[in-house]
Amino acid sequence: MITFAYQFVDLIPDRLEEGIVYITIPYSTVVHLCMCGCKKEVVTPLSPTDWQITFNGESVSLHPSIGNWNFECQSHYWLIRNQVRFVKRWSQDQIVEGRKKDKQRKGIFFRKKGE
Repeated sequence: MITFAYQFVDLIPDRLEEGIVYITIPYSTVVHLCMCGCKKEVVTPLSPTDWQITFNGESVSLHPSIGNWNFECQSHYWLIRNQVRFVKRWSQDQIVEGRKKDKQRKGIFFRKKGE
């Protein structure tokens, strides 16, 4: 199990450090280097239809999981209470289905919001 640190920042730094999750509330975004070690930048927007962050005063969690399907590593993990929990890599069919569900969920959310 890998642990990570977090920093609340106004702006994401130009150079990211491994093992640090940067959280910018003004821009509703969380950024970190891929936890597999490939050093790719992972950007997770915070919104009702993307990711949500939980901060309990001591630790940070991000929901849902992070699937880096566009990266060569295709790593898949959860960030839970400052711990990285790697989970099974998804098949191409699972990735397609997951993206389809994300798109449907966003469509439903924005249709309801526009009513």
